Amino acid sequence: MALDPPTMLTLSTALAAAAALYLAVEWRSIRESSLLFWSAGFATITVGSTLALLRGSGFLFIGIWFANGLLVLAHWLFLLGVARFTQQRLSRVWYLMFCAWLALLLLPDDPSWSKIMLVANSLLVALPTLKGSFLLRPHGKSLSIGAVQLRYVLLVHGLFYVAKATTVIIPGTLIDLAAFRGEIIQISLVEGAMAIMLIALSMTGTERYRREKQIARLAARDPLTALYNRRALEVRAPRLLDDVSSNRRGALLLIDIDNFKLINDLYGHTAGDRLLISLSEMIRAVLPEGALAARLGGDEFVILLGDTSNEQVVELGDKLREQFHQNAAQTFVTPQAVTLSIGATLFTRPPANLTALIEQGDAALYESKRGGRDRIRLIDPAF
Repeated sequence: MALDPPTMLTLSTALAAAAALYLAVEWRSIRESSLLFWSAGFATITVGSTLALLRGSGFLFIGIWFANGLLVLAHWLFLLGVARFTQQRLSRVWYLMFCAWLALLLLPDDPSWSKIMLVANSLLVALPTLKGSFLLRPHGKSLSIGAVQLRYVLLVHGLFYVAKATTVIIPGTLIDLAAFRGEIIQISLVEGAMAIMLIALSMTGTERYRREKQIARLAARDPLTALYNRRALEVRAPRLLDDVSSNRRGALLLIDIDNFKLINDLYGHTAGDRLLISLSEMIRAVLPEGALAARLGGDEFVILLGDTSNEQVVELGDKLREQFHQNAAQTFVTPQAVTLSIGATLFTRPPANLTALIEQGDAALYESKRGGRDRIRLIDPAF
């Protein structure tokens, strides 16, 4: 099959339709709005490429002016998708592109206007494409392979359209949009088909990476408090524990809410959940840099510290207890005070495993409960 213009347009239509369908299916499963905009962009290219075939039958207004306007709209939708993906807002100036598109429709459907049409259309495609590439710049943070690839594909695609616009100033350049005549038009059709394929692959890879990161993040977090769960703590703890030495002592604080059952019984489990969330926010607020915190389950939490001291552990525990007691007393009226018991243990060498360390904290917590609750019990092997 010869790669003549109608064949290339047919191929572009098929590729764009497949990309639009695939991205729409992906959107139904993960509901990322960027996928919806990208899918709409490829659907617009599908319609535009189909209408472009009509110019061969003499429908120049629809086949050239309207079809090329849809190409501009498609790239504007791509830009909106990138903005949603990068969580950045676009200036209202970008919405004026529709005015420029409508202005193109006012040009007479005469072959003599081919060069003007080519310049205007090329620049209106290049601007949102280059802006999308600019929004995907790393900002000093790592991007997924798909996002990096999308950034450079959009950059090359945008620069191609800038170069395409400049070809009209070359003497003797033949451009006939009605008859698909002219070397630059032939090259543009080939580039368009390749760009559709590469942009679609980059977009799907970008969102797939985001989905995988989101799944991994959710798997590592307690769904109620957003603190680490026990499994995530076990994965992250070795790095902190390996730095423990006689000069850089570590500590573990095991935290349990006293009389938590009263909250659930008197005010319901929703109130109990609110109290757990409140405690998790207090823990985050007092957590030193580099420390780890997790919810082990129920009303039991753990804090893991590195390079700390007796005084710092007691100060942190007392601050947490006082804040929690004040908050619980103001929010809930109970027959017995809802407070915190904390068992803490210091260590000068990395423990065999996190479980053994938690068991030591549990022993200290038991002593705190037995001593009357609402207190911190610290076990320091050095004393």
